[in-house]
Amino acid sequence: MMATTHVFAGLAAVAPIAYVAPEFAVALAVGAIAGGLVPDFDLVFTHRRTLHFPVAGVAVALPAVVLATVVPTSPSLAFAAFAVAAWLHAASDVIGGGPEMDPWNDRTERAVYDHVRGRWLFPRRWVRYDGAPEDAVVAVALAVPTLVVFDGWFTAVIAGGIVVSLVYTFARRRLVAWTPDWLE
Repeated sequence: MMATTHVFAGLAAVAPIAYVAPEFAVALAVGAIAGGLVPDFDLVFTHRRTLHFPVAGVAVALPAVVLATVVPTSPSLAFAAFAVAAWLHAASDVIGGGPEMDPWNDRTERAVYDHVRGRWLFPRRWVRYDGAPEDAVVAVALAVPTLVVFDGWFTAVIAGGIVVSLVYTFARRRLVAWTPDWLE
């Protein structure tokens, strides 16, 4: 799925807490945005393996949530939001296609690496590939409710993310033809 979809999923996960405790909205949003993005920093390594922890990530996310519940401070809530969003990112990559540049060709049966079992999880392809039309629908569906909860510059970030998602969806299949051979 698109990076923006992962960010919107993280924001949607923390939105109810930010609604009830608006004094922590900034910390929650910053943590969720970072957690939604950071796993994809492994694009320069082994994508969906180096920084993706679909099973082991819960071992960090759950204690972080417990800590944030017991000690509700901006740092603890930001860390919990980060951990949950990063785990959701990694876990949800299994519902998409593979990590290759053109996953619509179904070239691989590798969605995301499970470090606990030491094997790749199979792609479910419910969202056929990042930037597929169904990915855009999921992104917008997750983003719109967050516009109600988060305000200020977050509104611009979310609205900009929706625009980026739609433009990327429109151009996604053409990107492979525009990509230099050394990146494939």
